[in-house]
Amino acid sequence: MDFDRFTVALLQLRPDAPELDEAAAAALQDAHMNHLAELHESGVLLAAGPLLDTDSPFRGLSIFRVGPAEAQALAERDPGVLAGRYSVTVLPWMVPGGAVTFSPTRFPHSAAEAAGD
Repeated sequence: MDFDRFTVALLQLRPDAPELDEAAAAALQDAHMNHLAELHESGVLLAAGPLLDTDSPFRGLSIFRVGPAEAQALAERDPGVLAGRYSVTVLPWMVPGGAVTFSPTRFPHSAAEAAGD
């Protein structure tokens, strides 16, 4: 049997994350979204999105088409990670060949773009 290999990155809110005012939080979110959009446009990021359980420290999940070391390096360049707000856990993931497919799409570069503004 053939297997497809991906890398999953989990973004976690750090317990020592700096508190941000509304404007700083919005700017950081836009920078984060732009980072993900650029990774997607470059072809290394297949899917990404927020995790909606607000009681969990896990905030987002990304699926990369590169190995764990490269995915870790790319995820650590996220502005939210660089700002000390988030940490990243990277895990290799293997599924039966063809079990998971990703359709072409466009990632928004900002919250305003995601909202359709």
